[in-house]
Amino acid sequence: MNEIPDTSDVSESAVRAAREVRVVFSRLRRRMRETYDPADVTPSQSSVLSRLDKDGEASVSDLAAAERVRHQSAAATVAVLEQRGLVSRRQDPGDGRRQLVFVTESGHSFLEDRRRAGESWLTRALEDECTESERRAVREAAAILERIARS
Repeated sequence: MNEIPDTSDVSESAVRAAREVRVVFSRLRRRMRETYDPADVTPSQSSVLSRLDKDGEASVSDLAAAERVRHQSAAATVAVLEQRGLVSRRQDPGDGRRQLVFVTESGHSFLEDRRRAGESWLTRALEDECTESERRAVREAAAILERIARS
């Protein structure tokens, strides 16, 4: 388990900024999820599907470790995704006893549709709710947050 960093020596402004960023990201994530049918997939299914899409094929054991869940939970999640045609399995060419899970074309389309829906909502909200100056500030803040995420 990850250790919680000591923040006793940080400024109050850093504490407030961290709290505000966390809250805003949670709200944005929730709002973007509302742009598509939330009954489509559970958060754990979405996480596994997105991980496979980003990182490539993996065994159920690898997914369980990456998602920090029990093997049985990862296997159940993969089974549902497979039943829906979003992922499939193939033999591991390096170890015939293992199977690798990968995203199908339907799974890629599903993810792309979800991303487009969320991005379309956010684009419209930025157009309708923000000035050009505010949109520039959002882009600048995004660049700063990206730098922090890479640290």
